[in-house]
Amino acid sequence: MRAAGARGVTGVRTRVGGWRGRSRIAQVDSYMRWTLYLLPGLFPLGPTLAFLGDSGAHRTGDAVLLLLGWAQCGVGVVLFRQALEHYRMRHPAPWRWIVLSGALLFLSVIQLIALVRADGPEHLTSRPTVLMGGALIFFGALSLLAPRVRTYLWWCLLGGVGAAVAVLPFGGRLPGAVITAVMVWAAALWALATVRSTGWMLAVMWEAENARTVQARLAVAEERLRFGRDMHDVLGRNLTVIALKSELAAELARRGSPAALEQMAEVQRVARDAQRDMRELVRGYRRADLHTELAGARGVLGAARIACRVNDASGDALPDAVQSVLAWVVREGTTNVLRHADARRCTIRLRVAGPLAVLEMENDGALGGTGDSRDTDGTGGTGGTGLAGLRERVRALGGTVEAGHRARGVFRLTVVVPLAAVEVPPVAEEGPSAGVAGADVPVSGAPVADVPPAGVPTADSPMTDVPPAHVPTADAPVPVGDRPYAAAVRTPEAERPADREGAVAGGRGVGREPDTPPEAAALTRYRGGNA
Repeated sequence: MRAAGARGVTGVRTRVGGWRGRSRIAQVDSYMRWTLYLLPGLFPLGPTLAFLGDSGAHRTGDAVLLLLGWAQCGVGVVLFRQALEHYRMRHPAPWRWIVLSGALLFLSVIQLIALVRADGPEHLTSRPTVLMGGALIFFGALSLLAPRVRTYLWWCLLGGVGAAVAVLPFGGRLPGAVITAVMVWAAALWALATVRSTGWMLAVMWEAENARTVQARLAVAEERLRFGRDMHDVLGRNLTVIALKSELAAELARRGSPAALEQMAEVQRVARDAQRDMRELVRGYRRADLHTELAGARGVLGAARIACRVNDASGDALPDAVQSVLAWVVREGTTNVLRHADARRCTIRLRVAGPLAVLEMENDGALGGTGDSRDTDGTGGTGGTGLAGLRERVRALGGTVEAGHRARGVFRLTVVVPLAAVEVPPVAEEGPSAGVAGADVPVSGAPVADVPPAGVPTADSPMTDVPPAHVPTADAPVPVGDRPYAAAVRTPEAERPADREGAVAGGRGVGREPDTPPEAAALTRYRGGNA
């Protein structure tokens, strides 16, 4: 007995815990459903109590009528449940159950008519209330199965006329037939106001709940996409520099140059910076700096023997939010120039046109471009995740991104951002840059054409006499990774070709002459591996 009692208490606690463990909308759903399920049972309850306390005649007829009423209530629980699920488009229409309910209702009407004929109208008492529960079940379920309210009303109109005609062969008269039709229509409207409105409220509540669930899932998916995009932007540049410098170190090692060790040290530092950036990204503290990215772009492109000219005289006047987005644009554009283009020059222009900030990156050597085409990866390749990520960042500030070929082999990436843009995820500023942000950027008022790119030889200055501003010396190491880009170590003069024109004309193929600069050879191998 104690064991049975313990099991009973445990079962009650489980049910109570299950109810409390449900969401509020699930609790409201259960409450409204069970109210609807039990409501038809209230109508035969009164006649049943009267039948148990009465010992008059026609007890058999009354018992049959009550059994039909309670049978309708049992069918109604299943019918309402499936009809509600059908109303929410989660279950097929239970037409078999609706036919069974209609048949029971019709038999109840016939039985009531037989009792009235036997006892007379003065002995109706509470017998008609048994039919009310059956009518609520049948017409209520029918209202849930109807596609529209207008369709349901037409069904009920025809049903009322049919019921009036059906009672005539069983001894009914014309006034009784009219009363029957009116009762059918009244029951139909009552069921419409009771049952279909309940189904509508449940559907609206669950739609709102599903919308909240979808919104939460979209927020999670958006956060995952943002994190993946940031990973691409953060690691893409550093991995590109690591691959490029590894090729350069291998080329120097094949030539027996001791500078290979220095290049591998640069690779190690860039890898450590990538780890640091990754940790900061996960913590949500990373933010790109426009001046750092411009200096880095100038450095890494110069190391790849790509003449890079930068005009960012308007950069200091831009809002922080705009500078952050444009910094990501510079980073992605520079990475794409290295990976997807056989470029010899790259120009970065930043200007303010009224209420807009305009950043243009233009490079030659775009692969596969002969005309005006749009929506590529920024340098002549096919569209990728990099350009898609840029569009998402710029679109968040109300800006636009245009990328396409402007002439034969020339590619331009144009980003326009409103100066009033303020929607940027709040992140902490990075520490001060270790290097000078604008070492070789023309100052305001100086034309860009008058300032040769750092590290690029001109007609008046041999290569050995013009060390690039980004090349580290014995007493001035250059930061790598994020502040600014890692630059190639200057090759000793003993390793440099004697004929600069011959080195430039040596081409970019794999089969090179011994006097090919190691930087160019490494860049060619890197591009070949990423083709």
